[in-house]
Parts: sequence; C-alpha cells; structure tokens
Amino acid sequence: MSVRVSLRPITGEDTDLIVKWRNNPRVRENFVFRETFTRELHEKWLAEHVEGARDTVQWIILTGEAGQELPVGSVFFRNIDRDADEAEYGIFIGEDNAVGLGISNQVISMALERARGELNLKRIVLRVFCDNTPAIRSYEHAGFTVTETRRHVRCTDGEERDMYFMEKIL
Repeated sequence: MSVRVSLRPITGEDTDLIVKWRNNPRVRENFVFRETFTRELHEKWLAEHVEGARDTVQWIILTGEAGQELPVGSVFFRNIDRDADEAEYGIFIGEDNAVGLGISNQVISMALERARGELNLKRIVLRVFCDNTPAIRSYEHAGFTVTETRRHVRCTDGEERDMYFMEKIL
C-alpha cells in the first residue's frame, strides 16, 4: 500500500519545521552545507530566493488523507535559469518515520511534472553523494543519468565525499 502524498507551497510558517529537519543528522549528512541550520538562515533563504529573486520554487511534502495531512519534508527547484530552461532539484524527508515508504519516488514524479508544466523547464540537474544508494536508485528510476563524478567534495564540516552530478532532459 502506498502512502498518499501531496505538495503545498512553502511559507514562513514552515520555518520551525525546516530548521528541525535540516538539523536532523540523517538529513544533514546528505548536504554539503552542514552548519547548524537556524531560523535566520531559513528566513534569509525564503526572502532572497523564494520570494525575492524567485530563482527557487519550494514545496512542503505532505502525507495522509485530505484534511489530515502531516508535513514530512521538502522538495525544491533552485538556481532556476529561465534562459536555459533548467534548474537544480533537491529533496529531503525530515521525519524519520517517513523514510523508506516510497515518498521520494512519488514526490520526484510530481515535482518533474510541475517542472515540465508550470515552470516550463527542459533540463533538471541534481547532486547526490555517491554512497546515498536509496536516493540514487530513486533518481535513476525517475530517468536521471550520471553526467559527472566529482571526487573529494569538501563539506562545510571538513568531511570529503564523492559526488555524482545527474541530469534529466524533460
């Protein structure tokens, strides 16, 4: 049985959830930026990228039946380039009890549909650490292919990990 998933636009009211999720060690280890995530950082992100430059579109991932949905994570397109019709995809499931339920596979399909339809994008790129096998499987299932491997990408905490760059032509 699959979990019912929906998306809604992110708002400032989601800040506490985003801060909690981004500071979850399981989530943080899959980002290059690993500093403690604060309310101020998120509010700045919203103001400068989502509301300001509009180079980012971000949604909250909800699970559950209509009227009883619970937020479990976030998905976004950032660095939207309107001239090249491309953007970078990102997702994180912040709630530990929502991991492994197939939510990411459903969300990527929904997000790519929005990228193609609402945003008129033609190419989506993403970055993923080479050892994040579940994410890589999800991306490959959605039609992404590896275009580059970068060795020893340095995270903000000093750790170095190998990273794949992947793309999908819409």
